[in-house]
Order: sequence, then C-alpha cells, then structure tokens
Amino acid sequence: MNGTLYGVGVGPGDPELMTLKAVRLIQENQIIALPGAVPQETIAYQIAVQAVPELAEKELVPVYMPMTHNQEELKNNHQKGAEIVESYIKQGENVIFLTLGDPGIYSTFTYIQQIVEQHGYSTAMVSGITSFCAAAASVNTPLVKWNEQLHIIPAVHCMEHPLSESGNYVLMKTGRKMKQVKEKLSASGRMVVTVENCGTSDEHIYRGVDEIPDDAGYYSLIIAKECN
Repeated sequence: MNGTLYGVGVGPGDPELMTLKAVRLIQENQIIALPGAVPQETIAYQIAVQAVPELAEKELVPVYMPMTHNQEELKNNHQKGAEIVESYIKQGENVIFLTLGDPGIYSTFTYIQQIVEQHGYSTAMVSGITSFCAAAASVNTPLVKWNEQLHIIPAVHCMEHPLSESGNYVLMKTGRKMKQVKEKLSASGRMVVTVENCGTSDEHIYRGVDEIPDDAGYYSLIIAKECN
C-alpha cells in the first residue's frame, strides 16, 4: 500500500503553539520533509525540534523550492518537490511535510499536494495556528468583533489596491515592499500594529506606521484596524 502525504502546520514560531496532533505525527513517522536545501536550517525544523527533540533522529528530506516570480520555474520546482515525496509514498511511507503556520494559508505545500493528488496518492492537512492569530494574541488585541469583516492580503503581491474595504486588514509577507506598504497604511487612516518574527526570540512589535522600519524582515505581519 502507498503512504500518505501530510501537510503539518507547526505554527508561527513558538514551539508551545504546535498542536498535539502535529507532535504525534512527527513522533509516529520516520520521513519528514522540509521546505529548504538544508532541512536543519529551515525555520519549520527549528520550531518543531524544540517541541519534538526526536525529530533530529528522523530521516529529513529536503524539498528545495526557492522563491521566484518566474511561473515556469515555480512549476518545475513544485513538480520536483512532488517527485521527491512520491518516491517515499510509493514505498508505503507516510511523508510529514512541515510548514510554517497553517498548511492552508499561502503554503508551498498546497502546490505539491495538488500534484500528488493528481497522481492518485492520498494527502491530508493538519491545521496549525496561523501567524495572524498568533500576532493578534501577542499584541493582546482581537482581529475582529461583532460584524466586522477581516481581509487577509499577501502584501508582496497586492499593493496596487487601496485599503478601502470596510473592516480590518491583515497584511502578510510585507517585508520586501515595506516602504510601499507604509504609504498605503498612512493613506488608509487605520490603527496599525506590526509584529515581526512572531513567536520567536527575535520578535519585535511596532505600534503605528512611523515605528515600522523600512527594512523590516520578510516575516513582518501588519494588523490594520478601522478607527471606531
């Protein structure tokens, strides 16, 4: 029988935010795939190994898919990644693919999942705490209340539109376009708080647009709320 590919969310950074199910699947299975050239250097590994020390003794499989806007290159990298995990699935092994946050939120895993399913193999997702929920908890504020809407935007791709919809915004992947993002935030008149590297020892919180450094890291998440 073939194995199953599991996309397992490890949360945003704090190993204590990993779910019991994520921990159990890592403990029970031997093949652990990680999104990088050197598994031990990936953020997902560095989070998970703190909660599951025996991860270091597992068979760690690198699935390297460098970030690029070249769609053909992306497609080829996803195909190569799927071939790697399928080589284990065909041997009857489950593959535990560790991913930051939740595997259903802007995760590379979903592209590999689609290909693997098209090839007739089983997949499953194990939810993890999202970066925006963890960031809201870190700054001790709700994302939405009563009938407010919540808009989740991958800022690196979607900065051509004003933040004009009713409700509150979460801007993810803001680091590379922070100067442009800050201009949009200032024009929106919203209350802004930014969490950089949420849940890690290098976490930083910036309150207001003016506090956000232009060189804030890639893992900078912004919560922009309507002024009531």
